[in-house]
Amino acid sequence: MDRLQYVTVALSLVLALVLTQVDCSTGLKRVTKAQVRGFDWKNCGKPDDPAVLKTLTVSPDPISIPGNLAASASGSTSVEMAAPLSLNVTLEKEVAGFWVTVPCLEEIGSCHYKDGCDLLNQLIPPGQDCPEPLHTYGLPCHCPFKAGAYSLPQSDFYLPYMDLPYWLTNGNYRVQGVLGSQGKELGCLKIALSLHSD
Repeated sequence: MDRLQYVTVALSLVLALVLTQVDCSTGLKRVTKAQVRGFDWKNCGKPDDPAVLKTLTVSPDPISIPGNLAASASGSTSVEMAAPLSLNVTLEKEVAGFWVTVPCLEEIGSCHYKDGCDLLNQLIPPGQDCPEPLHTYGLPCHCPFKAGAYSLPQSDFYLPYMDLPYWLTNGNYRVQGVLGSQGKELGCLKIALSLHSD
């Protein structure tokens, strides 16, 4: 899976990192039922950025958590992406009509990750098969990612229960992820959504 598909799955994994994952045992709230509404995305990089997400579709709207999700994506990168791949995440929440940057707290929020390849290795240990449906479609899940075009046909995923920090439950959010290497920007993706939980 290309880095821009990892900008998809990293920014949907940034979303997964931002909204679900991460080892953080303090101040978490168990979400038994939630909905993600108004999911939207766009590239935010420079015209000559090598990594570009071309398509990303997610359904249904609203997305129920726990529940099923259908997603497809395609993109390309004109350069090989190898470690270290820096990932700068900016998370904003709408508060009283203003967008407020959420600070980096216990690796959740607006954080700088020195190497996205390390994050991938933590999520999927090296030597372990890539999870479905990546394995079925021959999409890689570890660095390096070769230059080329990548696509994930429409696939079904199950979104499980999740633990969220108490400050990250209900509201409108914007997430921006900028992928870089050796001081150069490789790609940028913005995601917007509304989260409503019990």
